[in-house]
Amino acid sequence: MASLTPEDYTVAWVCALPLEAAAARVMLDKIHSPPQEISDQNAYDFGELYGHNIVIAYLPSGLYGKVSAAGVVSRMRSTFRELRFALMVGIGGGVPGTGKNDIRLGDVVVSKPGPRHSGVIQYDYGKAIQGGIEAKKLTAQDGEDGVLNIVQQVLENNSHMRAEFGAPKGHTDLLFHPSYRHTEGDSCDTCDKEWLVNRQPRGGKAPHIHYGLIASGDQVTKDSQTRDRLAEQHGILCFEMEAVGLMDELPTLVIRGICDYCDSHKQKQWQGYAALTAAAWAKALLSVVPAYHGSSSIKKAQRHWVVPLARNPRFVGRNNEIAQLEHLITTQDGPRRVAITGLGGVGKTQIALEVAYRTRDRDKDCSLFWIPCTSQTMIDQAFLNIAQALGERRTLASDFDNADDSEMWLTVGNNAGLTLEDFLPQSSLGRILFTTRNRKLAIKLAPFDLMPIPDEDKETAFQVLREMLGHDLVAEETSAAFLEQLAYLPLAITQASAYIAENGLNLSTYLELFQEHEHDAVELLSEDFRDPGRYKDMQNPVITTWLLSFKQIQHQNPLAADYLSFKAIIDPRNIPMSILSPGATRKQQLEALGLLNAYSFTAGQHTAINMHRLVHLATRNWLRQNGLFDHWVGEVADRMGDVFPNYDSSNWRLWREYLPHGLSLVQDAAFACHEDSHTKLIERIAGCLKSDGRYLEAEAFYARLVIIYGRGAAQDHHLRLDNMAQLAFVYLFQGRWRECDELYLQVFDGQTRLLGASHPLTIATLRIRAASCVCQLREVEAEKLALEAVELSERGLGPEDEITLLCQTDLARIYSIRGRQEHSLETCFSTIERMKTAQGQEQVETLSVMSNSASTFLDMGPILNQRK
Repeated sequence: MASLTPEDYTVAWVCALPLEAAAARVMLDKIHSPPQEISDQNAYDFGELYGHNIVIAYLPSGLYGKVSAAGVVSRMRSTFRELRFALMVGIGGGVPGTGKNDIRLGDVVVSKPGPRHSGVIQYDYGKAIQGGIEAKKLTAQDGEDGVLNIVQQVLENNSHMRAEFGAPKGHTDLLFHPSYRHTEGDSCDTCDKEWLVNRQPRGGKAPHIHYGLIASGDQVTKDSQTRDRLAEQHGILCFEMEAVGLMDELPTLVIRGICDYCDSHKQKQWQGYAALTAAAWAKALLSVVPAYHGSSSIKKAQRHWVVPLARNPRFVGRNNEIAQLEHLITTQDGPRRVAITGLGGVGKTQIALEVAYRTRDRDKDCSLFWIPCTSQTMIDQAFLNIAQALGERRTLASDFDNADDSEMWLTVGNNAGLTLEDFLPQSSLGRILFTTRNRKLAIKLAPFDLMPIPDEDKETAFQVLREMLGHDLVAEETSAAFLEQLAYLPLAITQASAYIAENGLNLSTYLELFQEHEHDAVELLSEDFRDPGRYKDMQNPVITTWLLSFKQIQHQNPLAADYLSFKAIIDPRNIPMSILSPGATRKQQLEALGLLNAYSFTAGQHTAINMHRLVHLATRNWLRQNGLFDHWVGEVADRMGDVFPNYDSSNWRLWREYLPHGLSLVQDAAFACHEDSHTKLIERIAGCLKSDGRYLEAEAFYARLVIIYGRGAAQDHHLRLDNMAQLAFVYLFQGRWRECDELYLQVFDGQTRLLGASHPLTIATLRIRAASCVCQLREVEAEKLALEAVELSERGLGPEDEITLLCQTDLARIYSIRGRQEHSLETCFSTIERMKTAQGQEQVETLSVMSNSASTFLDMGPILNQRK
């Protein structure tokens, strides 16, 4: 026998409990191997009965009720598209009565429409049952005997089932008065038998078959008084939990073997037998229902083309990606789902569209359906259009475009407990292609079959530009710089080209506009333009395309949105993870960074996180538009103040890693209102620049600090003098002697007035002035200043003080430079870091830098002397 496909199965047999499934399996004439194409999460058995190909489905263990049943059947409908009807077969609670409805344990109740109720099956199928099955005497004695024969034959052929599925003794069928409740204990042995209802014995062993209304709900009915009240009010014969969840999915017949009386008394010994009698009646039913072998075997599918976008006549590049996609979707054993991922604007939709049109041109029998997933409304409308094109409510989709919203796809959004993913079609012949910016969602929808589109493809970018503007304009030398500024992003290139063509510009003029100011660049990237390859009701600018992604990230993971905002304030390249604000677990951090990577907004999660340059620009604009930019400048400033290292040589690796980000922060105009409270951060940045030999940049920051410490609430004359000294120091390194001397003289005078002539900082300034004179080959003046430093230190600090000895060492070096070896001192102390003075750590740090600087310049003296 040829292997069967999901399209060959036409009858669904649904079971809620394991014992119901066991009873169902033994009814099959043949057992089938599962089709290889099955991939949904349901558990199935497959087989044949009287020519019917039957799929038996199980409810998830421990999950019963209408919602669970609806989810199972919905997934079945997607996988087995030729299902004609469902049988819900199992056990239920019976309503005891008299006469025609004298229901006993082991009897079978079959759902049947009444005057006001559908009997939990559709009317048309219910009428077929009434007219067909009852006409064939299944409700008469012959039918009941037939059920008994099936039960007996099953038990003879499967002796291991007798203990659980055999008929219990008749005296265990106990019906108690409705007002009497079960007493303590697992069985009714201890219940008072005086409360038993007196019923006439029923002749024969065959179970009776009853037709009528079956009530379905999420709770087991265990109250006999409630049972009788509802039964009398609605004409109910049986209570169960799952059937109503199937009614809207498939024409369904409910078959229940009676195992209790919906009261508080325990009748568990009847469950196996009741499941078997229900399954036996289902088998008897299928013996008289004609088998259907599926429409796929008797008619050829009509080709359908439901794609709302026209082919892009200017599509170029991406040949490798298209070749790989075509291979994946045309290979016979290839994946049924493939996802194209990448940054918004990178060209995912255009690639999918081109693949769709190439598939149409190559395969004349292939149908293709395109579902825009930008909103639930657009999805609903697309499915409606497809249903109208097919003339029925079943369809196979090949492309889901812009499937970005995880919540839309994976979150339960209806009473049946179903997600949008549950409605994806299943077919061995069909393929689904997703386009999404969200790689995390792509991995869930198409595990291990992802096609990432790189953010940067220079060859494709150049082809797009040439296609849009023509060879003459693109031949300019500025084309490379133009594409680099637009990060080689196809949508940004298309948008810029439309603006250039509309305004009669050339690449150079556009590039000047783009580079002149950040605000101008944002405005250019926000210009709307017409693009026939994109949806008419959506705005096309590249900045706008990312707005939805920003909102989705905010909703899915607020920490990720915070990280995105934080990174927008600093340099977008090589962001160390340690610079980000703490307050989250390692797992939360990695998930947040992973989401940003999933949207291609960033790349990397450790020491070299990179943010896409245009996304960086767009995020800054988004923060400004929402009044959040100044807030995040403050947040980043606080964090940088905590983590930015001092400019000690032992920290050089770390501060070189942090320096670009500190510069991006403090050079932003918005930082001006925060600078008074973050002077230490500015000082450390300036010190790092000076240590790195970037004197012109350091000069700007020291001059800025001098201004800050001289005004308002930040006024501090001591710190102002310190930074004037540092400013003089960078003048010295730049060879700006006059400015250096003038500033050091101001510092010395100010320190003398503020601290006194013998204060260590005042003496340190004298030492650097002396060293400056040596560098300028003014040795005589240097000797005078060094002598003055020694005298002041001896008088104020004492001849044995460490600073005094350093001053003596300076003087000895100057004597040596001048060739006066007889005056040289023999003692030289190595560093001033050993000092532990009473001035405090900040002054020790300043003294250390200035004194080491003095020694450095003195050491340079002999070299400079050789240039005379």
